[in-house]
Amino acid sequence: MSQIDDFIAARREANAAVLREDHLGIKRFFNLDDAAYRDDALPGRVKELLGLAASLVLRCDDCVDYHLIQCVRAGWSRAEIVDALNVGLVVGGSIVIPHLRHAVATLDQLAGREHIEL
Repeated sequence: MSQIDDFIAARREANAAVLREDHLGIKRFFNLDDAAYRDDALPGRVKELLGLAASLVLRCDDCVDYHLIQCVRAGWSRAEIVDALNVGLVVGGSIVIPHLRHAVATLDQLAGREHIEL
C-alpha cells in the first residue's frame, strides 16, 4: 500500500469512529462540510480546487491529501492542480513549501488513478 492508500484507510476508519459518537453537532458539521462542495453558484469541482488552495495555505497535509483526491476524482489535470497549488503558495508564502512538497508527492501517488474510493 502507498502512503495515500494508508491515508484513505485511516481517514475512513477515523471518520466512522467519530460518527459512532452520534453527536448532533458533529454530524451537522460533517454535513455542512459535504454540502459546501456540492454544485451551486460554483461547480463542486471548482470548489475542490478552492479547498485545495485553502488547505495548502492552512498547512493541513490531511486536508491537502483529501482535496487532491477530490480534484483527481473531479477530472482536473495535473497542470490545473499544480496551478491551484501555485495560488496557495503565493497566498501562503514560503512557509507553505513543505506542504507543497507533500502535495506533489501525493499527486505522484495519485497519477493514473481516477476512481478513488474515499
